Amino acid sequence: MKKTEKTKNRKINKKLIGEFMMGAKKHLVLGVIAIIIAAISVYIIPLITSFTVDYVLIEYAEIGYTGGMTVAPWLERIIDSFGGRAFLTEHLYIMGILLVLMTGVNAFAAYMRRTQISRGAEKMCYNMRMRMYSHLVDMPYDYFKHVSSGDIVQRCSSDIGTIGRFVSNQLLEIVRTACMIIIAAVFMFSMNVKLSLYSVIIMPPLVIISFVYFRYAKKYFTAADEAEGVLSDDIQENVSGMRVVRAFGQQKRELDSFTEKNRDFSKKTYKLTQLMALFWGITDSIGYTQIAITLCASIVLVIKKEITVGELMVFTSYSSLLVWPARQLGRILADLGKASVSLGRLDEVLSVPAESEPGLALTPEIKGNIEFRHVSFGYEDGQDVLRDISFTAHKGETVAILGSTGSGKSSLVQLLQRLYTCREGEILIDGVNVNDIERHHLRRNVGIVLQEPFLYSRTIMENIKITNPGASDDEAYGAAAVAAIHEAIKEFENGYETVVGERGVTLSGGQKQRVAIARMLMQKAPIIVLDDSMSAVDTETDAAIRDALAARGQDCTTFIISHRITTLCRADKILVLENGMLVQEGTHEQLLAEDGLYKRIADIQNLLEAELETTSEGGNN
Repeated sequence: MKKTEKTKNRKINKKLIGEFMMGAKKHLVLGVIAIIIAAISVYIIPLITSFTVDYVLIEYAEIGYTGGMTVAPWLERIIDSFGGRAFLTEHLYIMGILLVLMTGVNAFAAYMRRTQISRGAEKMCYNMRMRMYSHLVDMPYDYFKHVSSGDIVQRCSSDIGTIGRFVSNQLLEIVRTACMIIIAAVFMFSMNVKLSLYSVIIMPPLVIISFVYFRYAKKYFTAADEAEGVLSDDIQENVSGMRVVRAFGQQKRELDSFTEKNRDFSKKTYKLTQLMALFWGITDSIGYTQIAITLCASIVLVIKKEITVGELMVFTSYSSLLVWPARQLGRILADLGKASVSLGRLDEVLSVPAESEPGLALTPEIKGNIEFRHVSFGYEDGQDVLRDISFTAHKGETVAILGSTGSGKSSLVQLLQRLYTCREGEILIDGVNVNDIERHHLRRNVGIVLQEPFLYSRTIMENIKITNPGASDDEAYGAAAVAAIHEAIKEFENGYETVVGERGVTLSGGQKQRVAIARMLMQKAPIIVLDDSMSAVDTETDAAIRDALAARGQDCTTFIISHRITTLCRADKILVLENGMLVQEGTHEQLLAEDGLYKRIADIQNLLEAELETTSEGGNN
């Protein structure tokens, strides 16, 4: 990656962090204050112990110390006001009370640190989830054709969790480590410079090892995270497609595929675990070595009468308090690497431009008059899917579309909802360019049912009412009746309260399509599109649905994509597409009178129907 790209990504990440921290800053600031208080109190506790030993308990003149322990003038004045050192010696419990008090302060500060940081981290996670979801629902339609749902789910769950854990456990630990080191340095070097140098002699190697560990841990974590995404996607696909796996007896093949992905994930995770074990083993040894050096140096200096016993206790305590935060630097850096990878994965999604309004974002009244003017369209690969398409559809007309696979039928009707934007030409609805119509307004007025409709894991009634949640149950019954599914739903044990399985697995293919049609009808859109959405129903049900649609509303402009001539023949206009071009246009009778694709398909279907009738009659005889 080029330097400018790195800088750009860093700026994007900072902006994202600012967005994610909205509402969390006050909790994080309180957490920082609590960390500082806890750090100060934890270092005061050894000083109280040292003061008790050196000033209150030990008679320096008797054991040969020169001068004894000196205290700050302001502290000595306070002690004298209570009766001097003799008073403290007689009332030793005062020192115990001070120790308990400082321990209580430390405990309360630790509690506040944990609660405030956790609240701040959870608020950040909440913001991240909302930001991701709100962006995903505004992403271009084409984006979801190139990404796996398992990977998106992992980014919205695992990656956000990784960032949240870093903030909760490690981000402010950086502040704590800095406070511990700075406060320790101030106290230690003010007491004894020589012993302070002994107490930090191994710190530089510890810091260097931590940075080396960070470099490799980030690389290993990235590999493990990507492997986990592949594994999650495989699980999601197989759970969703379990019926297909079983139907074709592919359990062993899919299990072998899963085993390979699982083994790759485990291998990469094990490498990361090995690196972590190596780091903690080395840093443990360094930490204990540093404590041993401090202890040995302190004993020697006590023997030489250069420091007091109390100071020995302070330095050994401070050495432990100093080593472990410094040792934590490796964990902090490693988790920083994980969090930066996860943040980058979120940024990768959020940096994809959301669907925008290319025109004026108008909200005109839509009646259903449609005109395609020399429309051409192609996907990102550059190959045209539609070329120079021109036709008109008047309010209330039914337009049927026929064509071979890949001829551009679905692309044509998806242009109506502006799920894609045409490359050349223009599409007008009631004289207004679709690019100038606000997209939500446009899609509320153009209802579409796909060949493979998606149903939510909710009740049938909830699925039908999704496009119009405020509608009454009677309206839902009416829409279901038009879609020829009402009677079938009533036969279910729980009727309309039957819970649809994931992706609609509770229902047959034809039932899913009819529920989707009912859902679209609840939208009451003046333009409806049936994209081969009756392919899974029999011809009688198909005819019944078309009759009900015709009787329901004469003013609704309808587009029907189908391969059945019996479905197309009653349309006011039939469009025939071939290789992305409009090759025929007319009524059923007009197209039968022409030599072309429509007549060839009609002849083949008529021949097949005749053969089926002959076979059926022969069987009955």
